[in-house]
Amino acid sequence: MATHLFKRLSLLFGLLSSIGPWSENHDSVGIFPPTCSRIECPSFDVVHVGNGFEVRRYNSTVWMSTSPIQDISLVDATRTGFLQLFDYIQGKNDYDEKIEMTAPVITQVSPSDGPFCESSFVVSFYVPRVNQADPPPAKGLHSQKWGPVHAAVRQFSGFVTDENVGEEAAALQASLAGTSWSSAVEKGRADPTSVYTVAQYNSPFEFQNRVNEIWMMFDMEDDSAAM
Repeated sequence: MATHLFKRLSLLFGLLSSIGPWSENHDSVGIFPPTCSRIECPSFDVVHVGNGFEVRRYNSTVWMSTSPIQDISLVDATRTGFLQLFDYIQGKNDYDEKIEMTAPVITQVSPSDGPFCESSFVVSFYVPRVNQADPPPAKGLHSQKWGPVHAAVRQFSGFVTDENVGEEAAALQASLAGTSWSSAVEKGRADPTSVYTVAQYNSPFEFQNRVNEIWMMFDMEDDSAAM
């Protein structure tokens, strides 16, 4: 059973393994995710670069998402969601259609009220452009259609862990504090139940040049209003 799980994870994330060099930069701003030069990613424009963060505007997109996964561990919940999405792109859907891998795979986080309580996680796969108009449905998954949305973004390297993801999210919030973007994020939070989103671009079997991001997503009618 463990061997089968390892093979499935290896196949899933192996699709993300061919990326270009990325410097171990901890300034956490201004680096285009290198995986996106190799496989399809959602398009965005950088509308502001701040101290330790950047603000992006993403175009309308469709994502295939898991049902909420209840778990204490983000890492474990994300792994569970990854496996469901791997089966989906391998043809376990109503159309029996194989779908190209994209990046990033994201986990929307709705934290619990206490340190030993389960949080809620939704893991999502960006549907390729060729499938955006009619994404194959699948049991246990649902499509999310996003309108244009903004995201305050912080990048970090290494592996995502249950410990460092909270630290990085707190660092993003701290870097936003005192800026007009902080107010924009709070007022326009795209999903009131989700505090932040974790975006991962690499295979778990890569040990160097890793790129991860924290997104705080919000709706905003006028980009210039927060500048």
